[in-house]
Amino acid sequence: MHGRVTAVSRNGQYSFTKPNRDSIRLLAGLGVEGDVHAGVTVKHRSRVAQDPSQPNLRQVHLIHEELFDEVGGDGFTVEPGELGENITTCGIDLLGLPVGTLLRIGDSAVLEVTGLRNPCLQIDHFQNGLLKQVVGRDEAGNIVRKAGIMSIVRQGGVVCPGDTIEAELPSGPHRPLDRV
Repeated sequence: MHGRVTAVSRNGQYSFTKPNRDSIRLLAGLGVEGDVHAGVTVKHRSRVAQDPSQPNLRQVHLIHEELFDEVGGDGFTVEPGELGENITTCGIDLLGLPVGTLLRIGDSAVLEVTGLRNPCLQIDHFQNGLLKQVVGRDEAGNIVRKAGIMSIVRQGGVVCPGDTIEAELPSGPHRPLDRV
């Protein structure tokens, strides 16, 4: 399973969107160099309020570019970085990956998939009604989250638009992604 990076983004200040960059540097065990969410322990404000000593399973946020086309069909315009992701991808089914999948990106970076992004109300502040597009329910009534996946950095490296992504599935039974 493979895809490619279409955009990379980071922001050193808390804000919903992240500016696109020519490249980002991933730091093993920390996240994106210069990004507000980098660190060994949680950086997301609501998680820090609950327990600031929790491990940071949300070091790097990835979103599939195909989501932008999907919500575009319902009248929303979303560009890379605008939903707060660090890496925008295409050609790889991020939401279908199991927990523990390794994503080898470019020449050296390796991410480990930890779970799904839990979409929050800030998405509606960005564009009213968009939250309902990225979180809903399936036919059985189960919650479906489409706002990307979260990961931790296993091996650092520079990531640029155009880099390839190779997914290495974990051995053993596959655990479906859940929110982290």
